[in-house]
Amino acid sequence: MIQQKNSRQLTELKNFGSNPGLLRCWLYLPTILAPKTPLVVVLHGCTQNAATYDHGSGWSKLAEEKGFAVLFPEQQRANNANLCFNWFEPGDIRRDAGEALSIREMIGHVVVSHGMDPDKVSITGLSAGGAMANVMLAAYPELFAAGAIIGGLPYGIASGVGQAFERMRGHKAPSVSQLQLALTTAAIKLGDYPRISVWHGTHDQTVKPVNAEQIVQQWAGVHHVSGTPDVIETINGHSRKVWLDERGRQVIEVNLITGMAHGVPLSFAAEAPLGNSGPFMLEAGVSSTARIARSWGLADDADVAIAEDAYQRGPEFTAAPSGIEAVIAKAMAYAKPGPARDAAGRDEQGVGKVINDALRAAGLMR
Repeated sequence: MIQQKNSRQLTELKNFGSNPGLLRCWLYLPTILAPKTPLVVVLHGCTQNAATYDHGSGWSKLAEEKGFAVLFPEQQRANNANLCFNWFEPGDIRRDAGEALSIREMIGHVVVSHGMDPDKVSITGLSAGGAMANVMLAAYPELFAAGAIIGGLPYGIASGVGQAFERMRGHKAPSVSQLQLALTTAAIKLGDYPRISVWHGTHDQTVKPVNAEQIVQQWAGVHHVSGTPDVIETINGHSRKVWLDERGRQVIEVNLITGMAHGVPLSFAAEAPLGNSGPFMLEAGVSSTARIARSWGLADDADVAIAEDAYQRGPEFTAAPSGIEAVIAKAMAYAKPGPARDAAGRDEQGVGKVINDALRAAGLMR
């Protein structure tokens, strides 16, 4: 049930399920919602909420331009005083229990009620949200095509706050076999596991970078890859390693952002940046939002280039309101043929009608 809308165009949903984790739920839908729209689930970090994380990371802006939907679970202070998702509490990370079940219910409700593509659901998050994204990928692997964990931690490695802080600091790390056992016993999985993307700052003092290595080790077993990456490259000065499965598909990648502290790597120096600077939204010369979306088939090379200011506009370029070109393009893609041409060979409705309809849908024309 739609309850209210805030200034960021995130609509709060209530009555999406039993909600045992007592979480809030916000949804962003693009202006033109096509059949079988992909869904991205985005989990904020500690001290943040859905709106602030969206404002910083730029997910709803990209969703409007590219035509996918974004779901934002949100923590409440009654559950955690610092607004952290409880990735370290056994009752909140088991399949069909606590916060994990609440998020599962949100996803199921939105997919069914809006006719979204159940095979194109992905999840990402920062810090505690990144750890909780890993919880969802482990507990409900059949639900997701892919996931991106930013400054997060492996699944099932802590029980309680004290142990959580130890793991964040990289102390008393579990063995590889313990990491992989936690994952394989989280759920019964038949078929492919979701693809995994890991992003972490090399100078992260809040969640030590060793956690990024452990996430890779945890997922390497179910993807049947070795400890040696198949691709090693440098992207805008940062290290990227990729593991391919036996079919040659990318199943794991890790991006270590040189010199970055704890936060989301973005590129605010771009002329048209995706997202906004703020706490835990850090300049890195690379847009994790755009690159993650591209890896999920939701964006393309041009979107990444624009977000990172590598796109050179030609003299013929004319500025237009953000997202309008995409609105028109999507309307054209889903347009039905108009009436036949008139005696002079002109299209009486066709393209003009489609564009006008798109502008009306965007609220730019009456």
